[in-house]
Amino acid sequence: MNELNQHRKHSSGPAFPEGIQPPVARQIPVELSMHGHTRIDPFFWMKDRDNPAVIDYLKAENDYLKAITGHTDAFQEALFSEMRARIKEDDSSVPYFLNGYFYYTRYEEGQEYPIYARRFETMESDEEIILNVNELAEGQSYTSVGGVSVSNDARLLAFSVDHVGRRIYTIRFKNLETGAFLEDEIPDVTGNLSWAADNATIFYSKQDPQTLRSYQIYRHRLGSNPAANALVFQEDDETFTTYVKRTKSRAYIMLVSYSTVSTEYRFIPADKPTATPELLQARARHHEYFADHFGDHFYIRTNHEAQNFRLMRVPVAAPGMANWEEIIPHRPDVLLEGIDIFARYLVLSEVQNGLPVIRIREWESGAEHYMAFDEPAYLAYTTTNLAFDTPVLRYGYTSLTTPNSIYEYNMETRAHTLLKQQEVRGDFSRENYVTERHFATAADGTRIPVSLVYRKGLRKNGQNPLLQYGYGSYGYSMPPTFSSARLSLLDRGFAFAIAHVRGGEEMGRAWYEQGKLENKMNTFTDFIAVSEYLIAQRFTNPSQLYAMGGSAGGLLVGAVMNLRPDLYNGIVAQVPFVDVVTTMLDDSIPLTTGEYDEWGNPNDPHFYEIMLAYSPYDQVSAQAYPHLLVTSGLHDSQVQYWEPTKWVARLRERNTSENVILLNTNMDAGHGGASGRFQRLCEVAMEYAFLLELEGIRS
Repeated sequence: MNELNQHRKHSSGPAFPEGIQPPVARQIPVELSMHGHTRIDPFFWMKDRDNPAVIDYLKAENDYLKAITGHTDAFQEALFSEMRARIKEDDSSVPYFLNGYFYYTRYEEGQEYPIYARRFETMESDEEIILNVNELAEGQSYTSVGGVSVSNDARLLAFSVDHVGRRIYTIRFKNLETGAFLEDEIPDVTGNLSWAADNATIFYSKQDPQTLRSYQIYRHRLGSNPAANALVFQEDDETFTTYVKRTKSRAYIMLVSYSTVSTEYRFIPADKPTATPELLQARARHHEYFADHFGDHFYIRTNHEAQNFRLMRVPVAAPGMANWEEIIPHRPDVLLEGIDIFARYLVLSEVQNGLPVIRIREWESGAEHYMAFDEPAYLAYTTTNLAFDTPVLRYGYTSLTTPNSIYEYNMETRAHTLLKQQEVRGDFSRENYVTERHFATAADGTRIPVSLVYRKGLRKNGQNPLLQYGYGSYGYSMPPTFSSARLSLLDRGFAFAIAHVRGGEEMGRAWYEQGKLENKMNTFTDFIAVSEYLIAQRFTNPSQLYAMGGSAGGLLVGAVMNLRPDLYNGIVAQVPFVDVVTTMLDDSIPLTTGEYDEWGNPNDPHFYEIMLAYSPYDQVSAQAYPHLLVTSGLHDSQVQYWEPTKWVARLRERNTSENVILLNTNMDAGHGGASGRFQRLCEVAMEYAFLLELEGIRS
């Protein structure tokens, strides 16, 4: 692949076979009335996963996908092999040191799952495997390990495992001295866990069996009956979720409750696990705070009177807000995203002008400096930093052209040391690719950041295929990170762009606020503005422009497809959240009540109208839609399988074009798709083959 586009073999159009009819979705009209408005949903019946007709229909959709795309099977296999060949299969993470051991994760050649291992005091010591996930996965169609935690004395391992994909875990324990698994097992939990300091007590969170909202914190003592575990805390507000974690100092167990707009912390001394949790600061609507511990103080990142957050500290003995002391003031143009505390240094993770920066401040003198990064679009982030009394900061760096890299930075000498860079096998060279940062202008004049990558030699003549990706919800930013799999598109002439639309947090907290609730439409029109910009800048044209988004990003591309179907030749919607109004009216569905502050509560007629105006399922109309590939997971706990299934059925009913609309449901997985590292590539290969087929690229 030394020459750009050498794989491109254009035809007059995609070679999808003709005459194959999609499955016909049975229609049983159901009236859904709210606020004097009635919607007719003929596919509401698909919600019953226990109905054999539902399973038969999903299988029929998968069969139809196979019939339509079967001619690309060999190409998919070639793409899979190509992407897999770039991966160093016998790879390992950078070790970190804790309580006398170096811990790391590694993979063996041909194995799907990680091996958790450690070495005593030095990396030259004999390896001790503490958990081989490949063994756990034997005979299972799906395996996901959640929390993995070692006790203070390094003798016991606690971990959680899910074999369905619905994020319902079982906590198990292993004696690391004997290698034997303990009899203690705690089923039907979230997977979140934390050891106390006594090496015998573990805290964990448990979800409601219906909604899957994590709402309880329990305490388990090894050897006791899990059915008799003590309930430590229960979160009764259905808009809140709770979890447990341990501070970096290891001195406290934190019980955290959070909603979209509010947080609340309680704490227990780690060496007194039966103590009553003490409240740090009572919750207040629109107050989010995040606490860590060092010495005699809690350090608190808060948005109280500080939209972009500021840093405070407070004595552990008197933690209420009245005693909070400001350490880092609020700045309207800089988002304080996180902190790392060291004995002599404070490290601040910030976002300025849409780019991450790392700021180092010396506690004693107050002197500070910023670490410098020279690419136009990148991600820099602090990673595992467990030691306090050290001048060394460990951080990660990646960009659209730079594989993920782990560095150590000496905060005294300012020297960077590369510990490990993701190895990309084959003929990859980052010098063969170009990354750029642009700004598109939205209808209201807002400048929308765009991160772009393509292979050198691409001509900006308006005749290039381009895949545009976006998300834009929950304040989650979409960083411009490296993907070795994506090279299979770039090397075939595709450009790739990330639209950093409002609803994320790339440009600060206000960026998020401008893309939620009443302002949600900005997310979709920003994405369209980026598409129009890329066309105007002659990177592509509507017949070669493609869009992709997953989960809430699936909502994004679904809404965009209704608003401007003419802008795109094809769209990939991964586990898309598309039946917004119906889902948000059903408080028995996982995530619903906790997301009222993100989307609005449609029981309120004001938000009902707002959500109805952009809900992709409700806004499907008789128009010419682009080619569409939709993915779903039968056991998805975040976007229920029936949303994409109903959406596809309605689109087929109303689409006026001859373009294909395809649905692939993974019958053995949930929101994240297949669980193995190579199994996931099969799904990527399917999506890429779909896009490449639309370009007439078949090798």
